[in-house]
Amino acid sequence: MRVEGNDLDQATEGFVTVVTGGQLFGLRLERVRDVFVPRGLSQVPLAPPEVAGLLNLRGRIVTAIDLRRRLGLPPREDGGAPVAVGIEERGELYGLIVDRVGDVLRLKRSSYEPNPVNLDQRWAKVCAGVHRLDHGLMVVLDVDKVLDLSDLGVAA
Repeated sequence: MRVEGNDLDQATEGFVTVVTGGQLFGLRLERVRDVFVPRGLSQVPLAPPEVAGLLNLRGRIVTAIDLRRRLGLPPREDGGAPVAVGIEERGELYGLIVDRVGDVLRLKRSSYEPNPVNLDQRWAKVCAGVHRLDHGLMVVLDVDKVLDLSDLGVAA
């Protein structure tokens, strides 16, 4: 593998990119287990609206979390099929439902900035900062905070 001189000086981190509500988000690569189409969702009585339901994925029960609802965004109107990003947390499997999955990016840590002060408080609770990209900003999701539904009165 050939590495340019300047690249040796710049530490990088990997992200799986997803788009929800037209916004580009990044999930740290080491947190993502797989990507799948959420099928056969079973509703969970008395669950908060962010919990889209439960599904069976290769013999494991997955709790599906709707990222749009978690971020306070309106429901998707285009009728396109959602996709889920599989994340394992404390021995449980979660599927974070997003509009679409993008690429895996390796970004220099020098392009990272903390959350902007004007970021909506609903987003600031679950975001860990932003990366400046050539074509805009990628908001970094804090997976632990996205999955923590205790502020809604329910522990995920």
